[in-house]
Formats: sequence, structure tokens, C-alpha cells
Amino acid sequence: MTAAYTLYAKPGFAATTIERLCSEARISNRAFYECFGGREELLQALHERCVEESLGVVSKALQDAPNTLDGRVKAGIRAYIEFATADWRRARIMHVEVRRSGDVLTMSRQRAVDAFARIIQDASSDFPQEPHLNRRLLALGVIGALQELLIEWLLSETQPEIDELVAAAVHIFMRSLGGPATA
Repeated sequence: MTAAYTLYAKPGFAATTIERLCSEARISNRAFYECFGGREELLQALHERCVEESLGVVSKALQDAPNTLDGRVKAGIRAYIEFATADWRRARIMHVEVRRSGDVLTMSRQRAVDAFARIIQDASSDFPQEPHLNRRLLALGVIGALQELLIEWLLSETQPEIDELVAAAVHIFMRSLGGPATA
């Protein structure tokens, strides 16, 4: 798993063979296949571990946050961005390789998006919003925005500061969820 964590992040899933994984991990191909059905299954296990850990971090931040829309949004976003960016490999697997892997992670990615959409819906459900807007669709929209901000952080020549990412994401979330645009 450790070798895949690094190799799937760079050079990437498509460029990482089982032979390279096994060489890096110092295990035999046979030992690999005793644990995983293939490199796709290993990528899915890595992605799901990253998602579960991030869901835990965000849930904890929301529990500890002030009981205001602004407080919850800021706490949840900061927790997620700090968690994702604390290790570039994690951010890359969750936001770049998940898309580049084709159908390999389609279902895993969809489960992750659904879990985060539920967290957003639950965290914002106590606060008023425009009655004609679907809260789930708003949650999906802000998840997409946050993903794009993290991809920008990963791929740009001049990485935005973490505080800039947080401020932009908070602004998008607050405006989308019906709150004032604050940073």
C-alpha cells in the first residue's frame, strides 16, 4: 500500500505496473496477488482509505464547529483542505488519479461524492435556504468547486496558499448555501 501510495500519485496509476509496485514494495508478484486482485483493486483500496480518513476529519471538525452556517462551513472546508494538502500524494490520488483512472474508480468516486454531499446537507440543514433550490444539487456543485480548487493547487506552477483555497471555497459554499459571502 505504501509503494502504491507514492507510485499512484507520481508517476500515476496508468504508468505504474504491478512489476514496479512489487519492486518498490520489495515483495513478489505472488505476494501481491495474495492481497489484491490487480492494481485496480489496490487503487480502489487506497482511494477508499483516503476518503474514509477525510470523512472522519471533516465530521470531527463539524462536531467541534460553532453551530452557525458560517462556523460549520469554515470548519469543514479548512479541515478537508488541510487534510488533503498535508500530503500531496493523498490530494493527487483523491482529485487527479481518481479521474485519470477511467472506470476503475467510478463507483468509489461516486460513493465518496455522495458521502460528502450528505455531510454538507446535514451540516447545513438547520439553516434557511432558498426554497426552490435543491440542497443536494447545491452540495454537489460546491463539491465540484472544491475539487477544482484542489486540482489547481496540485497542478499549477504557482500553488495558491492554503488560506487562499479556504477563502475561495468558503465564499463559494456560503453563497451557494444561501449565507453571506465571508472569508
